[in-house]
Amino acid sequence: MVKAATRSFHVDKGEVIINEGERPDYVYLIVKGWACRYKLLKNGDVCIMTYLIPGDPCDVHITILDVMDHSIRALTPMTLIMFPADEMRNIMENHYRLARALFWSILVDEAILREWLVNMGTRPAGPRLAHVFCEMLIRLRIAGCAEDHSFEFPLTQAELGESMGLTPVHTNRVLRKLRQEGLVSLEKKRLTILDWERLKQFSQFDPIYLHCQNLPR
Repeated sequence: MVKAATRSFHVDKGEVIINEGERPDYVYLIVKGWACRYKLLKNGDVCIMTYLIPGDPCDVHITILDVMDHSIRALTPMTLIMFPADEMRNIMENHYRLARALFWSILVDEAILREWLVNMGTRPAGPRLAHVFCEMLIRLRIAGCAEDHSFEFPLTQAELGESMGLTPVHTNRVLRKLRQEGLVSLEKKRLTILDWERLKQFSQFDPIYLHCQNLPR
């Protein structure tokens, strides 16, 4: 995969990396920064479907499906690596172990999406947001981007709301409640989970869908 990479490049916060409807010639892997999968509705509303962090491929599924059915946007300044889609198809067809790793990544991505559907459809606003905090701690730990129970959390309240189906005002209110309960602190774009066990219980968080072993204690 390293030999197949053509180059790395940088994008600015807010830049659209791939638009819905495009047929990308490259698969993008995140080296640094955060992005999101999202849908832009005709009325201008935005629905963020998941966050992407270092180590995540943005669009590996285009090696089979060709067309993007959603968009990818940078939530922070980012560094990405480009892989030619044809080279990626060759890897998937001729290199079993690499193909298996890519397939594993796709399956975990789908598992996260399923959990987000449950989160949006069944949990009240407080547990909904707490669940995402739990998920991001584990994912960022795997990526080597979290220290103990603390990590950089660069999202605005508007971006949080777009992923939770909440207005910025409601998001602010929920965050304030989580702080008051002594569950989290959020200062200078850094989130710290103050009581991991209580936050898990409050959000009904079960990390099984992330299929990993590097779990916080």
